Amino acid sequence: MKIMNILEKIVKTKKAEVARQKKVMPVAQLKKFPGYQRKCNSLKTALLKHNSSGIIAEFKQKSPSKGEINFGVKVEEVTKGYADAGAAGLSVLTDYEYFGGTLANLAKAREVNPEIPILRKDFMIDIYQIVEAKAFGADVILLIAACLEKGQAEALAKKAKSLGMEVLMEVHNAQELKWVNEYVDIVGVNNRNLKTFEVDVETSVKLAKLIPEQFVKISESGLPGAKTIHYLRKHGFKGFLMGETFMKTDNPGEACKKMIEGL
Repeated sequence: MKIMNILEKIVKTKKAEVARQKKVMPVAQLKKFPGYQRKCNSLKTALLKHNSSGIIAEFKQKSPSKGEINFGVKVEEVTKGYADAGAAGLSVLTDYEYFGGTLANLAKAREVNPEIPILRKDFMIDIYQIVEAKAFGADVILLIAACLEKGQAEALAKKAKSLGMEVLMEVHNAQELKWVNEYVDIVGVNNRNLKTFEVDVETSVKLAKLIPEQFVKISESGLPGAKTIHYLRKHGFKGFLMGETFMKTDNPGEACKKMIEGL
């Protein structure tokens, strides 16, 4: 019997979850949400702005590799703290089973931060989730090449663009760069191998020169501080997705502020 890696496990859970959700909240209902009609904020513009911190600060309360990170904080306070600290964008996890996230957290973050771009961080495998992301207030969706077929990734990206959202395509190796299509705005290199959960910042450096110039480049995971960010900037990275670095502290917003001041 084949042993499933963590990513395969997550996708299997996600398929069942989406099937349930479609019954609970049909697409017609999602389209009536105020969030579905709003104009999205551009993460790409925020990252390319002169003097942008480049920090995409994440609200994440647990992970498969670290377990529980911080359940003692409120999403409204943390994300507002991030925005006030000068983050270029926010990332809110909505996967409950493995990351302790919820769509309610996304909606709360949106409510207190109307102007800043927000990424819905989840394992997107179905067009339904794109509509859901828009309805709950996301500006950007994440597509993870490692858990999608190439054609599927393109269909999901196309749908997001048709709703006025931006698309962040996450890759882990050169092979996955083939998944990047015309509907993608930002390419993110995840330094964490989703199959083994090992982290190596050099993954970003290696892939940097292979990413076509028209895409904004961001580095994700395993970014401990300002020194690493300066190093990655030299390789053309404009954005830095950081969660645990901030979330493991008592005051994530303050930790984010110190990091940005250090830059």
